[in-house]
Amino acid sequence: MTALAGERGSGSVLAVGLIAAIAALTAVLVPLYSALAERSAVGAAADAAALAAADVAIGLAPGIPCEVAARVAAANGASVVACAVDGLIVTVRVGRSVVGVEVTATATAGPPPG
Repeated sequence: MTALAGERGSGSVLAVGLIAAIAALTAVLVPLYSALAERSAVGAAADAAALAAADVAIGLAPGIPCEVAARVAAANGASVVACAVDGLIVTVRVGRSVVGVEVTATATAGPPPG
């Protein structure tokens, strides 16, 4: 089999194109996976903030529920986006910016029903 003169070096061009496509795909997917991993951390921060605020609402700890939630969220690297106290039940929405994407999570805490 003889190589045609116009096809000489086409394998190198194909290899460079494949490497460029893989690099572009990686550049898009790595921040996405980073945001998904941060979603778990933000969820944990929301849970901790809601539990701390519920402790205050129930009377187990001193303070104002939403202020305590903000302190706990900040200690976990997030900030409170919204906080609502309904009797002894506290709902907290927490957010954090990751690679330019706002990642949020919501958690509700209070005494068990019944």
